Amino acid sequence: MATWDDVRRIALALPETSERGSHDDLPAWRVRDKIFVWDRPLRAGDRAALGDAAPDGPVLGARVPDLGAKEALLADDPAVYFTTPHFDGYPAVLVRLDRIEIAELAELITEAWYARAPKRLAAAHRTAATDEPDQARPAG
Repeated sequence: MATWDDVRRIALALPETSERGSHDDLPAWRVRDKIFVWDRPLRAGDRAALGDAAPDGPVLGARVPDLGAKEALLADDPAVYFTTPHFDGYPAVLVRLDRIEIAELAELITEAWYARAPKRLAAAHRTAATDEPDQARPAG
């Protein structure tokens, strides 16, 4: 299963990505100063809303392209993906980091990056990934 080291390795392999603390000074990864994945521990309100379903392990926040993609992930694997009322109407999912496979994590992080990267940068990366798939895909 995935760790914060995996998140860091995958995220930093993407073009123009930096790691800088969020407003809570927790790890967050950005493309041109736009956060696309971040450490998102549950808060008291989250735990109250989730009740017994609240996970104890590490939680990753990840941007998704739109609310449809969010709903698809939540429906596809509720053992891994979840949300809280705080994220209602917001294109992001929460991920039980200790339950996601590395390959799926790499895909999630890459898609989060595409959702936040400037269009030209994203297009250039997609072209490079098409031309050299083994080098463009983060190891995992």
